[in-house]
Amino acid sequence: MEDVLDEVVSSEDLQKFEKIFHEQLHQGNITPKAQFEYAWCLVRSKYPTDIRKGILLLKELFNSHSEGKRDYLFYLAIGNARIKEYNKALHYVKSFLEIEPANQQVLALEHQINKRMEKEGLMGMAVAGGAVLAIGGLVGLGIALASKKK
Repeated sequence: MEDVLDEVVSSEDLQKFEKIFHEQLHQGNITPKAQFEYAWCLVRSKYPTDIRKGILLLKELFNSHSEGKRDYLFYLAIGNARIKEYNKALHYVKSFLEIEPANQQVLALEHQINKRMEKEGLMGMAVAGGAVLAIGGLVGLGIALASKKK
């Protein structure tokens, strides 16, 4: 399975569904289908502000429209993972798996999220470790310079 967390929407699709959404918004009657399609594009955007906007639209759908909850949960998980809100993403994955425990696509998504958390956790520890070494080196250099002056 391709890593759905790296999938980016085409600008043509985003513009197409954004136009439909805004036309319906202007008319005062947004269908759940138009809102979902626009949110689906937004969470696959390369821009974090678009992703957050898509998450808000999906949350609104989840709370107001009972049909499609599985799809809303799936894309809420993707959107949150794409902005590195991994705990929220896993919450949505687990909620989906309560409904459908054997869904292979969601199980694969859970695995991808866990891999990213592990990778970024290790990278975070390396950065923090490097900072500690740099600070330690500066303190050591300061002590050496101070003792030379005496």
